Amino acid sequence: MGAEDKVTVSIVVACRNEAKAIRPFIDSVLSQEMQDLCWEVLVADGLSDDGTRDILEQYARNNPGFHVITNPGRIVSTGLNAAIRAARGQIIIRMDAHTVYASDYCHRCVEELERTKADNVGGPARTQAKGIRAQAVAAAYHSPFSTGGGRFHNVSYEGWVDTVPYGCWRKETLERLGLFDEGLVRNQDDELNLRIVRAGGKVWQSPLIKSWYSPRSSLSALFRQYFQYGFWKVAVIRKHSIPASWRHLVPIAFVLANLFCLLAVSVAKLAGMEGGFIFTAELWLSMLSIYVVALFGASVMTARRSGWKTLPYLPATFATFHSSYGLGFLLGLRWYFVKPSSACNLSAAFTQISR
Repeated sequence: MGAEDKVTVSIVVACRNEAKAIRPFIDSVLSQEMQDLCWEVLVADGLSDDGTRDILEQYARNNPGFHVITNPGRIVSTGLNAAIRAARGQIIIRMDAHTVYASDYCHRCVEELERTKADNVGGPARTQAKGIRAQAVAAAYHSPFSTGGGRFHNVSYEGWVDTVPYGCWRKETLERLGLFDEGLVRNQDDELNLRIVRAGGKVWQSPLIKSWYSPRSSLSALFRQYFQYGFWKVAVIRKHSIPASWRHLVPIAFVLANLFCLLAVSVAKLAGMEGGFIFTAELWLSMLSIYVVALFGASVMTARRSGWKTLPYLPATFATFHSSYGLGFLLGLRWYFVKPSSACNLSAAFTQISR
């Protein structure tokens, strides 16, 4: 790390209760090859109660450029903003505790930021999975069938995008935009990138910027994760009156279509409308049959790329991606009719980030 009065880069991290993952993550951060860049690390701890804070403070005592600050808001957006406000670097690089970073990650970010003159730069969403179930989640994550073909899922794509994982910005850019939206538990990075694009800025993705995210290893954990993504996506759309991408609306359309068919079949049955019951039941069955065919077709195509051992797990994994996001989005729609609730007033199902 460089001299205290010459900080060029500030690495910011928000975490809470990450005792199992924090040491390998920090070691990878401190191993960054920064060359001639002077840098610091700021970790915003969200009142951890599992020993994470003790580990962080130990690193802070042994590394002069490593700083620990308190995040009383406990969520990612409040933690990142606290770290950004305390940062002394001209360039801000965000990192996440469940991701492994190439040793030249930060240097590549700065290099691409300067070369492209973009407002934000980042690398594609690579994954590093342990265990067959996590490998199936990772394989589905990179398939357009589960994620709608977002370019940040393509590890080879280089060019302008609507969003990137994590991010690297000039601090003045973040200050001008107003930092992260502290009303969001999830999707705060997508919302910030949407603000950048709508303000006339640009977001750049480079495959030279390499990191590997550790995906969830169970369907229940995956369901909770994407349920929250869907729920908080509505808050982003409500704020901007437009989705960042129309692909975000496909899962809710799928869920609503199924609910409509279920309601129609039930009403026809209770009303004794035999013709209506048969028609709606056949319509629903046809829709589900098409989905199942697409589900297994996408699973086979994905398994050809990722390995056939993932095939038995892929149909359920794809279905979990779709149903959890759609259901979360459906519950989040209430925000179009009532004032959005503060995160502190919502249950843990909507706010607690779990692994």
